[in-house]
Amino acid sequence: MKLEHILKSMEIVSILGPKDVEIKGLEYDSRNVKKDELFVCINGTNVDGHNFIECAKQKGAVAFLIDKSVEKDDGFTYIKVKNTNDVLSILSKNFYENPSEKLNLIGVTGTNGKTSVATFLKEILSKEAPCGFIGTTGIYDGKNYYDNKNTTPNNMEIQKNLSRMYENNCKYCVMEVSSHALSLKRVENLFYKIGIFTNLTEDHLDFHKTFENYRKAKESLFFMTSKANIINIDDINGRIILENVKKLRVPCITYGINYDATFKGEDVKLYDDKTVFTLKGPNNLKSEITLNMVGQFTVYNVLAVICACYVLNMDINETIEDISQLKSVSGRFEKVKNDKNLNIFVDYAHTPDALDNVLKSIKSFVKGKIITVFGCGGNREKEKRPIMGQISQKYSDLTIITSDNPRYENPENIIKDILEGIDRSKDDYLIIEDRKEAIRESIYRARKGDIILIAGKGHENYQIVNDNIFEFDDKQVAKEIINEMN
Repeated sequence: MKLEHILKSMEIVSILGPKDVEIKGLEYDSRNVKKDELFVCINGTNVDGHNFIECAKQKGAVAFLIDKSVEKDDGFTYIKVKNTNDVLSILSKNFYENPSEKLNLIGVTGTNGKTSVATFLKEILSKEAPCGFIGTTGIYDGKNYYDNKNTTPNNMEIQKNLSRMYENNCKYCVMEVSSHALSLKRVENLFYKIGIFTNLTEDHLDFHKTFENYRKAKESLFFMTSKANIINIDDINGRIILENVKKLRVPCITYGINYDATFKGEDVKLYDDKTVFTLKGPNNLKSEITLNMVGQFTVYNVLAVICACYVLNMDINETIEDISQLKSVSGRFEKVKNDKNLNIFVDYAHTPDALDNVLKSIKSFVKGKIITVFGCGGNREKEKRPIMGQISQKYSDLTIITSDNPRYENPENIIKDILEGIDRSKDDYLIIEDRKEAIRESIYRARKGDIILIAGKGHENYQIVNDNIFEFDDKQVAKEIINEMN
């Protein structure tokens, strides 16, 4: 593709070097540059791409997008802009020929539930036509799965993957949209058909500074849609967002359990192996649904999916049938299969609200005791640590406080913060810093009817300590310990 076409609609400060250049690809990581590509010099948090121009030249780059005075009259092409981050979305949209307009792009945002809603929706839509996926658990382009470092990658990666999806005949793409991505303009120049809001609780305030900033970041997604906005109105922030976006030309579809909504779940019954509720909706719809998943939060997740299928004009009866066949997403209240009849669940709950929801659900059907194993991540919001300790002690018969991705913090200090929310006059908690030993202790203490919740990591298969990433999978560790038992 000619450079001139790629730079269309971009505000250029200057161009030095040949302008009639054929560009075969875009890249922002000098290690991955290939012949005849344009290298984008991004000013990251820790790394400045301008420092890797020479490396990119050796790899075959022929043009460079810059925002610093580093250009030379050396036969290469330098395109200077005010800020490379600000124009990345236009550059990527032009090069990949605006793939989001060719797909039914659906964005899911909120504090909790994004991965489950997006995964469930992808599974159901895939029965009609190929459906791509971008989220916490990875990227699927209609044929292949890829790892994903961030819930929402940068715009260049998104556009590249949407282009692959279109080439692989995908009709849909379901995408988790994080507040960081919305604030950092990673999703600019994407054309969403549908936006879905799950819920909002305090999280990422180390980045957003205030809760209002956090909500506004999430809310911005719903000004980017063209077909419908789907809102959980049981959530107070969902109702605020609804008020702010309902004047737009885009229709709003609501869901909930406690408030009257377009689609409402009533008479919710929780069991240890299923959840049953009555679905009410437009045109006098009333249907009992049995889910192969547990917890009231699963009702909210499937209600969001039902709303999206309704907006996409899918047959409601087929949707209900597909919903009843769904299974838990990896690491989302996922049961660890074993031959010892132990009830062990692994969940990604790493926020106070998520931990509260999952423990509250367990409390409603547990026959014995609740044993909770959890820790808090290092270099993240310290404010939530004592709150999570308080929540775990409130619902659990035994809380085992351990380590969870301490990063550059001393695990002992993280545990001390958690203990600020623990009533230490009680003997219903233990401190076992080694996560494997903490899981072992929970399993060896469990008796018939008890439920063990291992919270915080979910689908993650690693532990981060300083600069090191170690293999660690809660499910696999639990299975190994069970196999050791007589």
